[in-house]
Amino acid sequence: MTAIIGGKPQGAPAARQLVVDAESAGQRLDNFLLRQLKGVPKTHVYRIIRSGEVRLNKGRSSADARLAEGDLVRLPPLRLARQAPAPVAPAREFPILLEDDWLIALNKPAGVAVHGGSGVSFGVIEQLRRARPEAKFLELVHRLDRDTSGILLVARRRSALTALQQQFRERVTGKTYLALAVGTWPARLKVIDEPLFKYLQEGGERRVRTTTAQDPDGMRAVTLVKRRSVLAARHEQGLPAMSLLEVTIKTGRTHQIRVHLASQGHPIAGDEKYGDFDLNKRLRKLGLARMFLHAWRLQFDHPASGERIELQAELPPELATFITPEHP
Repeated sequence: MTAIIGGKPQGAPAARQLVVDAESAGQRLDNFLLRQLKGVPKTHVYRIIRSGEVRLNKGRSSADARLAEGDLVRLPPLRLARQAPAPVAPAREFPILLEDDWLIALNKPAGVAVHGGSGVSFGVIEQLRRARPEAKFLELVHRLDRDTSGILLVARRRSALTALQQQFRERVTGKTYLALAVGTWPARLKVIDEPLFKYLQEGGERRVRTTTAQDPDGMRAVTLVKRRSVLAARHEQGLPAMSLLEVTIKTGRTHQIRVHLASQGHPIAGDEKYGDFDLNKRLRKLGLARMFLHAWRLQFDHPASGERIELQAELPPELATFITPEHP
């Protein structure tokens, strides 16, 4: 019979408390835990964060919370289950927009996650590390949704990571996306200032919706929208008019652009979470097999020189082709 000590079986795993050191400061909570909990499935790591079993400074936290030196992270008791080895990320390089000793700016294709987790074995960062085994340091500066293409920054030094992430937090960066929205967007510049609320659907799928300024759980989100052009309706193909938009985000909330545009009655073409599902089926038949959202322009101060950098990644062929006048 198993002996009970202090109400728990002898040898049972106990809760642990970790202190964040200087080297780990600035990391996201999920990335920190994935490095600390070798052998624990990624899906389980995200589950204990969502359930509140992981505590940051004695309080609940989200996976994308940034850690500071001296923070206390409490881990619940965990058993390391025997499991099949995780799939090894294949080595892969991505189109490079800028590279130096401090950072890499790459053009991420749609359909590729930026990192493994939540049912994804590996993403851009794992594949890039595999392709560059000699690199001592490669870390994501920010994120893009799996279905979003465009500019993604990777830091090559810890100091560059810290400096660039601080710029994102302080909104020093300029991030503009190109999006194709359903309907005719008003010609004037539109400011959307509506808080967002994250929740889990039945089954555990993450979703976001707009909420009121009075909601204590709402996170302020500000989006600027400029109409670039309007695509005429194609009635013979069952397509309404659509608007190509330049969308600049002043805050970096989960699914911010997708939810804000949908809340105005103009969802993004091809958006499988917040879009027009019947229309999306017709769009796929006409060649648009993905969400039309692309991280087009990024402005930031170089972490070493302080020079203002502006990068642009033009629309990938599958999006550019769809909006050309010659497209059937």
